[in-house]
Amino acid sequence: MGQKVNPILLRTGGIFNWKSRWFADKKSYADNLLEDYRLRQYLDEKLANASLVDVNIKRSISKLTLVIEVARPGVVIGKGGQNLEKIKSEIDHIVNASKQKKEKSRIEIKIEEVKKPDLSAKLVAERIISQLITRYPHRRAVKQAMEKVMGAGAKGVKIQLSGRIAGAEISRSEKYFEGSIPTQTLRANIDYYEKPAKTRSGYVGIKVWIYKGEIV
Repeated sequence: MGQKVNPILLRTGGIFNWKSRWFADKKSYADNLLEDYRLRQYLDEKLANASLVDVNIKRSISKLTLVIEVARPGVVIGKGGQNLEKIKSEIDHIVNASKQKKEKSRIEIKIEEVKKPDLSAKLVAERIISQLITRYPHRRAVKQAMEKVMGAGAKGVKIQLSGRIAGAEISRSEKYFEGSIPTQTLRANIDYYEKPAKTRSGYVGIKVWIYKGEIV
C-alpha cells in the first residue's frame, strides 16, 4: 500500500499536520477551498525564484495567516520589504476582492527559511526538471541530486522518471535508489513530490521520495 499512495497524505493527521487549517460551513467551504488553491497557485508562480517549499494556510473569523517556507527569504522580502508588500497586496485582492466590507479578512504573512533545501523533495524535483528541459543527461542529473540529498543528512532517497526519457520513442520508467525508503512505516518522515517535466520530446514525470528518519 505504501508504494501506491502519497506518503505525505498517508501520514497527515499522524506525524504531519494539515497544510490548510480552518473550519467552514457548507456555504463557505467550497469558496475557501478554491481560494486556497488560487493562493497556492499564485505563490508557486510568484516565488519560483525564491525556491518555495511549502505554504501553510490558517484561517480564523477575521484573519488569514500564510506561513511561507522558502530557501531564499531575501528574494521574498525584497529591498526594504517592497516585494513582500506587493505580494500581500495581490493576496488581499485574491481573498477580499469579491467580499463585502464586513466579510473581509486581515492578511498576515510569515516567512520561514528552509535551512536544508537539499532535503526538500519539491526543490530536488524542480532542479531535475530544469536540467531535463535543457537536455542535461538524465542519469547524471539524478545521480548529482541523490548525492546532494544524502550529503545533506537524508537516510534514503528514491527518484523515479517515467515517460519519454532522453527523447526515446517508447516511454519507459526508471527508478534510482540510495539508502532506505520505508514507505509502509508510518513513523517514517518521508518528504514526497511529483511533477512532470515538459521537455521538447514530451512529458517526463518526476517523483522524489526523501527519508529523513523516524519521528517518535
